[in-house]
Amino acid sequence: MPRRSVEKLLAENLEAKKILAELGALLGAAAQPETSQRKETMPITVAKTVRELAVEVPNATRVFEKLGIDYCCGGHKSLEEACSDAKRPVDEVLRALEQGVDTASPQTARDWSTAPLGELVDHIVNQHHTYVKNEVPRLQALIAKVVGVHAKNHPELEQVQVAFSELANELAAHLMKEEQILFPYVKQMSAGKGCGPSCFGTVQNPIRVMMMEHDGAGEKLREMRRATHDYALPQDACFSYGTLFNALLEFEADLHQHIHLENNILFPRAIERERR
Repeated sequence: MPRRSVEKLLAENLEAKKILAELGALLGAAAQPETSQRKETMPITVAKTVRELAVEVPNATRVFEKLGIDYCCGGHKSLEEACSDAKRPVDEVLRALEQGVDTASPQTARDWSTAPLGELVDHIVNQHHTYVKNEVPRLQALIAKVVGVHAKNHPELEQVQVAFSELANELAAHLMKEEQILFPYVKQMSAGKGCGPSCFGTVQNPIRVMMMEHDGAGEKLREMRRATHDYALPQDACFSYGTLFNALLEFEADLHQHIHLENNILFPRAIERERR
């Protein structure tokens, strides 16, 4: 068999690379229409509930957080109702949602509406439960420090202290019930091991209790916002005062996302899974 020349081998190698590049371009082009089609199948309308939009629209929860739209405890309301409650023009919110879609990156966040339930439970525990457990002691100490210095001139800080203390106690019991009772049951269903016996009959019973407790937590957050006029810093605020308000805002945003994942995604999917 005649030996091929170096030139022929190089030519064949270049041709192979060219074919691979063309195949890659074709695969990329084939994937693009699917993304466009997905956007077209999920129109943003004022008749949709906040929950639906929070689940379907990229960056929707960030938009709602920024504009003060209740997407966790108030997720059952239509967008029109939620805008009215937040005293936000509907057109402004629609524009912000559309811009959120345009600027969203496919890699920015996991789509928890399709992830295995067990993975979603682990994410909630590892990300949000851990955050609450770490932040509560820090915030309680910071609140006590700021109250000790500024409560004389700003008595509303004592309202914040009482409300946050009540919220912390409620959350401690709430997280324990989820981690020890509800979440193991959901993970058992997710693993395909059947529902098995439970102390609560149907998963809808503990979910109903958890959602009521979420409503209570949301009210505590609103109570602190009202007391501080949406966390507006007074002129005599010190560095710790500002640090406290920023930390409370971060805690509020994380708890909103936490409740959203449970109320709007985990709980409906768990109920549906049990029915099947």
